[in-house]
Amino acid sequence: MKSTRKGLRDGELKKDTYERLTCADCGKSLKKKNDPDEIFSVRTCPECGREWKELR
Repeated sequence: MKSTRKGLRDGELKKDTYERLTCADCGKSLKKKNDPDEIFSVRTCPECGREWKELR
């Protein structure tokens, strides 16, 4: 699983006009899963199911 920064650099993710992360393939805004036991959150595309991790 790549980080959101690497996804932005590789062109897999984009930011919309309100600085929200969106999937470059689907154009959908990413959902966030927040596990309190981990130091990162998981960002998921609801359309294609791809995942990226985001450090808090």
